[in-house]
Amino acid sequence: MAAADWYFDFVSPFAYLASERLGSLAPAIRVRHRPVLFAALLDANGQKGPAEIAAKRAFTYRFVVWQARRWGIPVKFPHVHPFNPLPLLRLAIACDCRPDAVQRIFRFVWRDGRLPDLPIEWAELAHDLGVPDAAARIGDPQVKEELRRNTDEAIARGVFGVPTLAIGETLFFGADAMDMALDFAKAGCRFDDPEYERVASLPEGARREAAKAAPGRARTKVVGSAR
Repeated sequence: MAAADWYFDFVSPFAYLASERLGSLAPAIRVRHRPVLFAALLDANGQKGPAEIAAKRAFTYRFVVWQARRWGIPVKFPHVHPFNPLPLLRLAIACDCRPDAVQRIFRFVWRDGRLPDLPIEWAELAHDLGVPDAAARIGDPQVKEELRRNTDEAIARGVFGVPTLAIGETLFFGADAMDMALDFAKAGCRFDDPEYERVASLPEGARREAAKAAPGRARTKVVGSAR
């Protein structure tokens, strides 16, 4: 059995879709749930989130609905998105990241379309999870530190988005990469086709230098032979 760290943030609808399919990885992969702050991953990699690009935002939301329908997963977006996921991430840690607790939080947001931005909503979720005095628990310095530690570890491992399954040094990004991760685990945690290794180490032929570009335009610099 392979061991995997599953990095997720409740702000991601794709992480919700993946959470509903994690059971398909057993018994080949044993999953450890690791909440992280997606915004910090974006900052570390100099990226914008899908919801920060207008056309990509519309496509992403529609794609989530399409993919959910295709997989038979119920989905209902909350009334705003993006939202601040910090209370939910810390709540998961206060629940020791138990798979059932993580799934309940995901379903609260993405199946039921709710957010803990009203006291009654927060109280109901905390009650369902069996977390008395949840507001105090998520303010515990140890809970906050664990979230920071998870996020720093993910960045150090090269994680650039959520959801990501990390099996050793190999990353599988996205809800639609889970079958690939399963094949990898069943093959003894290796890629048996040399083409996988070849494409992973292709040299760069050009590099984009967006920081030096005029507003709204990207500049490309050639760094090697185009042949």
